Amino acid sequence: MTVFNNRISLVALACAFALPTVFAADSSLTNPTISAVLNGYYQTAERPLAETAEGFGLGETELAMSANIDDMFYGKLTAVVEMHDGETELNLEEAFIQTMAMPAGFSIRGGRFLSDIGYLNNQHLHTDSFTDRPIAYRAFFGGHYFDDGVRLNFVAPTDLYWTIGAEAFKGDSMRAADEDGEREFKNVGVYTLYSKIGGDIGDNSSWQAGLSYLRNENGQVTAHEEGEEHTDEVAEEGHDHSHAASYTGKNTYSVDFVYKWAPDGNYKYQNLTLTGEYYRVTDFVPADLHPEDAPSKDYHQGWYLSSVYQFTPSWSAGLRYGEVDTQELHGDHFHGQKLKESEVSLAWHSSHFSTVRFQYTNQKGTNFDGIEDDNVFTIQYIMSLGAHGAHQF
Repeated sequence: MTVFNNRISLVALACAFALPTVFAADSSLTNPTISAVLNGYYQTAERPLAETAEGFGLGETELAMSANIDDMFYGKLTAVVEMHDGETELNLEEAFIQTMAMPAGFSIRGGRFLSDIGYLNNQHLHTDSFTDRPIAYRAFFGGHYFDDGVRLNFVAPTDLYWTIGAEAFKGDSMRAADEDGEREFKNVGVYTLYSKIGGDIGDNSSWQAGLSYLRNENGQVTAHEEGEEHTDEVAEEGHDHSHAASYTGKNTYSVDFVYKWAPDGNYKYQNLTLTGEYYRVTDFVPADLHPEDAPSKDYHQGWYLSSVYQFTPSWSAGLRYGEVDTQELHGDHFHGQKLKESEVSLAWHSSHFSTVRFQYTNQKGTNFDGIEDDNVFTIQYIMSLGAHGAHQF
């Protein structure tokens, strides 16, 4: 017994000396990146399906921690604190692990994370150049789509950057309304496919283009589930920070493009970013709907174009125009509705970690959740504390 105890003691002693040496070789294993992003605003009026509300408010205040778990895995945790109607809400936006050493350009991510469809969706809201996501994102994804699931991604060994990926999610926030509480939803409700390709144009410019497809097994509404009350329900969801899609369908197709310019590739002093995305959502009409009650269009669609120019290290200005064209089910028939948004932003950056933004929005609605034409002014601050990872392209 004495010999056995001595062996255990020697092993423990060896581990005590060896493990600190191993972890010291890679500081990220013992020193996780911890950061916080403070986001506050004042807004003069309501915006449809928006994260922000009229008056003073707290936007998504982000608390994040990430690190290499070991030489095989990376992990990240992101919690978001928000204020709405005087109540504090806490949401877990990210909690995932990702492989770091798979061969041939493959990687796997599992847990809760932002989907990689489109261009903006995989980026946190505080990285945006405007106070809210475009109306297409707010209508079809609840602002930004994060969910519990798994992703398989492949980066091709080509001269141009080319990545292909597939995802499977639980899909709760993408479900069509179930007012009767009798519908049987599929446990794995959302599947996505995406491909992105990009490269450089000389020393000053770079570009990226993408195609995405989302299959929503629980996205088609049924006539008996949605009546007059659904219009009010959707309007409320847009302001309760539920991050749920207000307009769904079985199939969503999208295309996106981004172009960036900076003198000699140095974005610190001057740069220009042009971005555009288009989304079409199909197969939302109930299967049991009478043909005479069918909508004039058998799809929802939305798109935006934006341009942001940083003309000095401390100042940037942006222009964005977006539209959404949807069909709302009222009882046994559909009503068409549209919303158009024209936006101008001016931002002051004291440093890379602090931004104060002024924004003007002109919104024009046609039967869109009761929204009337309006002019909205917003002032916003975004301040980063602690170390923060580099933003995506």
